[in-house]
Amino acid sequence: MGLLSWTEKPSSTLANGGVIGPDQRLPWPQTGVMGVQHLIAMFGATVLAPILMGFDPNVAILMSGIGTLIFFVMTGGKVPSYLGSSFAFIGVVIAASGYAGSGPNANIGVALGGIIACGVLYTLIGAVVQAVGTGWIERFMPPVVTGAVVAVIGLNLAGIPIKNMAPTDFDKWMQGITFVCVALVAVFSSGMVQRLLILVGLIVASVIYAVLTNGLGFGKPMDLSGIASATWFGAPNFSAPVFQANAMLLIAPVAIILVAENLGHIKAVTAMTGKNLDAYMGRAFMGDGIATIVAGSAGGTGVTTYAENIGVMAATKIYSTAVFLVAGLMAVLLGFSPKFGALIQAIPLAVMGGVSIVVFGLIAVAGAKIWVDNKVDFSDNKNLLVAAITLVLGTGDYTLKFGDFALGGIGTATFGAIGLWALIGRTKR
Repeated sequence: MGLLSWTEKPSSTLANGGVIGPDQRLPWPQTGVMGVQHLIAMFGATVLAPILMGFDPNVAILMSGIGTLIFFVMTGGKVPSYLGSSFAFIGVVIAASGYAGSGPNANIGVALGGIIACGVLYTLIGAVVQAVGTGWIERFMPPVVTGAVVAVIGLNLAGIPIKNMAPTDFDKWMQGITFVCVALVAVFSSGMVQRLLILVGLIVASVIYAVLTNGLGFGKPMDLSGIASATWFGAPNFSAPVFQANAMLLIAPVAIILVAENLGHIKAVTAMTGKNLDAYMGRAFMGDGIATIVAGSAGGTGVTTYAENIGVMAATKIYSTAVFLVAGLMAVLLGFSPKFGALIQAIPLAVMGGVSIVVFGLIAVAGAKIWVDNKVDFSDNKNLLVAAITLVLGTGDYTLKFGDFALGGIGTATFGAIGLWALIGRTKR
């Protein structure tokens, strides 16, 4: 079957509680609407990650669209996934580039060289998986390891919004208002509004911020002049990579985290659809790796398959890969809109900080959910010790130096978890 050989299923299938599988599609108008929904679902996190690293959000959106299309081609249109900005890069990119936390990243080229190195390593891992299967990865990274690694990403990044995104007392209060807004949307709304809790919460908090600052004189007023002056269409601010050995060695190991994420996401889609996608695992890794290389070559963040979009599929029971083809094409168009970029830049730093607290917390909890879903037994000392040590290494930002090279908390936690499991994981209690 070719890339575009979907079979159409009538809308009545959904009305009767049926499932639209990866190789099926709804009529194109409904497919387009679903594409918009997936575009919105990935929007908040895909825009937030580049801002936290000082990257251009327009480039990140553009590269997420291009990356999704690359993934679609590499998997033969068989694996439903959207590729968005990966939060696993934030800590190592900040360390490699010395980013101060606000405005454009003046040393972005060095970070991009490291992102490309990560993409190359990720692609090579995918080629090996395609040749020999996933068994060796699952032996090295069982659920206790992958859960700990995912949790550590959120915990390690927790200090960024709290220490760097609230310079005044007003900003700190505004961060609190923001995460309360997100929590209220999550609990008291329903349907699509609830699915878009991050985006809706961000909008509500921004309105409150404008009332308090522009209206009542508290804090730094929102500046909307850039939105009015920006053009509707134009090229984003592309950046060229710089290849520096230290940065490449620091950022490349993120590939291990991306493997763990992608593996878990594809297993989740397999469970939901009843279609075994293991045969496409290696191609999925290679697609994600090549997409990361392309993104890094143009000034974008590294990308990964998105849990947000898997959540939308679970809620809608629509797993058609045609939807992601449409979403990817829409993201490419959005990336070429400077007005969209100006709108993102106008969001107050404190509001972004409050949203970051929520997102990083959700990442940490997602790691714990992996343990729960896989019934990890913490009465077993090997599971207990691997998880406990990994969490503290990452949260405390345990850093090891090898000459001029430094491996930060996420890296030491990732390799520490894998190494500890290799050392003690196969022993009997």
